[in-house]
Amino acid sequence: MSQMLRAGLAAAWLALASLPVQAAFDGCRALFPQGHVPQLPPGFVHATRPLCFDRFAILYSATSKTPVYAVERLDRHDFEDAPRRKRGRNPFYEEARLPRAERATLDDYRATLPGGQRMDRGHVVPAGDMTEARGFAQSFSLANMVPQVPAANQGPWNRIEQDTRRYIRRARGDVYVITGPVFGPRPARLGPGQVWVPEAMFKLVYDAAGNRAWAHWLPNSADAQVQRPISYEALTRRIGLRLLPGVPQD
Repeated sequence: MSQMLRAGLAAAWLALASLPVQAAFDGCRALFPQGHVPQLPPGFVHATRPLCFDRFAILYSATSKTPVYAVERLDRHDFEDAPRRKRGRNPFYEEARLPRAERATLDDYRATLPGGQRMDRGHVVPAGDMTEARGFAQSFSLANMVPQVPAANQGPWNRIEQDTRRYIRRARGDVYVITGPVFGPRPARLGPGQVWVPEAMFKLVYDAAGNRAWAHWLPNSADAQVQRPISYEALTRRIGLRLLPGVPQD
């Protein structure tokens, strides 16, 4: 790559980083409830990168090298007569739209934590929500992953994802799903790129037709179990971020 091209790319990323998040999501604003892109409080997350995919959007953190949150807009028609897709041998890929120094890499997820614990490449937007081939492939971007304890990812978290799809299949209209990691004050870090390991995951479900919302909360631990959903207001207090416009019913 020429020095001039490198300089141009660097300038482009600096310009993107200085854009308000709302402006940077212009290409996929329709995925957000009422087009409302959540405002991050000052100092909430540094160096965020908005990423639009075909069927979902991610606010990516170059600090944690994970999503801050990911948003989907789904309805029951998305799952009607949808083929069951199978992943290839290794469909995960590094997100080329991110500067190399900010990407999570395949080497990061091949590594173990200091105690030897292996971590899953945990989807934030589930591959099972993506019924079209292109969206399914995009869901394997490492920008859409967090390090998850295998027992939590493959057990209770998978059940929450399946339960959410079952609800959407019965819903009368659009259902918005916003998912993200929650980090402790001193998160463990994975691999040479130091990808942050969350202490919990949340999944907020908003049924626009009924103006109803609830959230699932799951610790990132081997003994995690599915619990009763919590209210939107309870989630807001826990994460310090209002993800929806207005005040939906719980």
